[in-house]
Amino acid sequence: MNVSPINLDSVFTLPVEERILIVEKIWDSVADDAQQVPLEPWQAEELDRRLEELKKNPDAGKPWPEVKRQILGEQ
Repeated sequence: MNVSPINLDSVFTLPVEERILIVEKIWDSVADDAQQVPLEPWQAEELDRRLEELKKNPDAGKPWPEVKRQILGEQ
């Protein structure tokens, strides 16, 4: 794979909030292509287990946007 070099030194000088936004955008792009990442068998088993738990008790968790708002101290 041919990857263009990135000047990480300039990224590290950004304010924390901006670096977090960059990481979020990178993570979102990875999540968009998640099907291209092969899982180890134990990872697939864990995901299956968690899905079964969710099916049994769908109200046990909270949606990500709600959790994110709580983490960021937003209402």
